[in-house]
Amino acid sequence: MVSIKEIMQCIPHRYPFLLVDRVLEMEPMKRIVTIKNVTINEPFFIGHFPGEPIMPGVLIVEAMAQSWGVLIIGSGGADAAQNLNVRFLGIDNCRFRRPVVPGDQIRFELEALSQKRNIWKFSGKAYVDGALVAEAELMATM
Repeated sequence: MVSIKEIMQCIPHRYPFLLVDRVLEMEPMKRIVTIKNVTINEPFFIGHFPGEPIMPGVLIVEAMAQSWGVLIIGSGGADAAQNLNVRFLGIDNCRFRRPVVPGDQIRFELEALSQKRNIWKFSGKAYVDGALVAEAELMATM
């Protein structure tokens, strides 16, 4: 298991935009499982939506991308965090299945689909209580 301190050594994101709380599983350069605890204190709930808070889908996808960044940089050790910059390139086949609300814990499961030079394609799925809430194919570069 990887703690929040170790996550922050891998990616540059910080509150309120750090969307990965813990790494549960990691197979270097192949697969990662992370979690995000969704609380009512999240700043986006003020406006999305008053009286019916729902986590924005774009932030669910961003959490997938951050998880992948943790995997890529974390797989390279401490030097990678200093020398690599992971950039999000694209989203394909993105679907949102049900709303994510305060009190949910999102489990992200991501795995590599392909790599050509420094461009990675990976699939991401997000689950709450075992139910699929979102999925996408994402591309990133280093």
